[in-house]
Amino acid sequence: LYPTRLVHMATTSRSTKAFNSYNPTTGEPIGTYPIHSAKSVAEIVGHARHASTAWAALGFSGRKKVLLAWSNYIINNVDQIAALVSLETGKPVSDAKLEASMAVSHIGWAARHAEDIMRTSYRAPGALMANMSATVERSPLGVVGVIGPWNYPIFTPVGSIAYALAAGNTVVFKPSEYAPGVGVWLEESFNSVAPFADIFTTITGLADTGNALCLSGVDKLSFTGSTRTAKLVAAACAINLTPIVAECGGKDPVIVAVDANLDRAVDATMWSAMANAGQSCIGAERVYVDERVADLFIAKAVALAENIHAGAPGDGNYGPATMPSQISVISSHIKAAIKDGGQFAYGSLKSVQAPFVQPVILVDVPESSAAVREETFGPIIIINRVANMQEAIVLSNASSYGLGANVWSKRQGKKIASQLHCGMVAINSTFSFAAVPSVPFGGVKDSGYGRVHGPEGLLEYTYPRTVVRTRFNIPLNFLSFKRRAKDDKLVVKATKLLKGRLG
Repeated sequence: LYPTRLVHMATTSRSTKAFNSYNPTTGEPIGTYPIHSAKSVAEIVGHARHASTAWAALGFSGRKKVLLAWSNYIINNVDQIAALVSLETGKPVSDAKLEASMAVSHIGWAARHAEDIMRTSYRAPGALMANMSATVERSPLGVVGVIGPWNYPIFTPVGSIAYALAAGNTVVFKPSEYAPGVGVWLEESFNSVAPFADIFTTITGLADTGNALCLSGVDKLSFTGSTRTAKLVAAACAINLTPIVAECGGKDPVIVAVDANLDRAVDATMWSAMANAGQSCIGAERVYVDERVADLFIAKAVALAENIHAGAPGDGNYGPATMPSQISVISSHIKAAIKDGGQFAYGSLKSVQAPFVQPVILVDVPESSAAVREETFGPIIIINRVANMQEAIVLSNASSYGLGANVWSKRQGKKIASQLHCGMVAINSTFSFAAVPSVPFGGVKDSGYGRVHGPEGLLEYTYPRTVVRTRFNIPLNFLSFKRRAKDDKLVVKATKLLKGRLG
């Protein structure tokens, strides 16, 4: 697959430079991919723009047929894509299959619901404009650029790609340099069912290729990655006033009330924190547990951690740090937590054994510590005691991030959730909001802006067009130089009578 792809790219003169992808478990190179230059990116975006007219003209039913065929192809070849995801990220094949299955669900949902969500809406014209028909139409933007992450290299980008395609846009996708093979596979799988070329194209490369996509004149860009990189992407896109959707990092809190089902809360929280080697933007990083049940919660968490270990696919419950540089971040946060007064409930500094990090549970870490304030993105969980749920809410909100949160309580879940400053909350569950295609996914504050998934995710890749039409003429003509004094008096009188309710 990969040599064929490389030869094809070379013969089309899209790129003369290349880079390797590596197995994060062994460090061995596993594939070679072209580095697309700015010129190449511009050409590909141009082809996508040319194809966008025909793709939009297919209509909702035509695009639905293509997208459902794509989703069927992916699930029918799930063993192949899961093996590739596992190879490039180091995660267990089982996790890779779950990720692919969730991506397929989102493709299907977007394909089936795009028409209803983008349907023309009729608006009341108001008293003064009663002779008018007012409608709002939704149209695709044209070409959407997507820059994807390496932690969920199929599920996360598909959350933008599928919704943008369903809305009638063409897409140019730049996958992470740590998972380029997945991006290539996605393009090739789509092209196996596509009615014509350039609807969905993958470009590969390093940071310069991503920057070129930002500057290429795409009509919108969807980015998933760190907050620091998101700011650079937004700055580059601002040059052409290109709007972006930014799905950034998180420091997601877990709130555990005294009436929580502790067994379920511990199981879900530990999975949330440790699965995928902790490399989840919505993964649990800090827990605020009612002091009356804190000791029991911690004891259960430690008992569970004893049966979890990192290792190669087929061996560990989770894999290595996919990005080698993250190891130093994880180590620094563990050291900071201990230096600032926290304690190990499980694990130690020796738990970091690059490229693997064994589970670490820290307790009583001061809120001022970098370990509490900054995203760790590793299999580390901090458990702190609180006197009551109000303290838990205040501490949860005292963060520059605001992506997701988890609340565990039999009676107070909704009340607590409504007070959290974040984009998503799971009550008595974890990650559930990512698996429900009909709800929007995204955050606030340093966790980004804009939404993917759900109706909001579809509408992100459209623009509204207002159409106001005269249904019949009336004697009153106040939008004219021929407007009379008595017309002004009538407008003022009507405004007073209706107390401003003219709309």
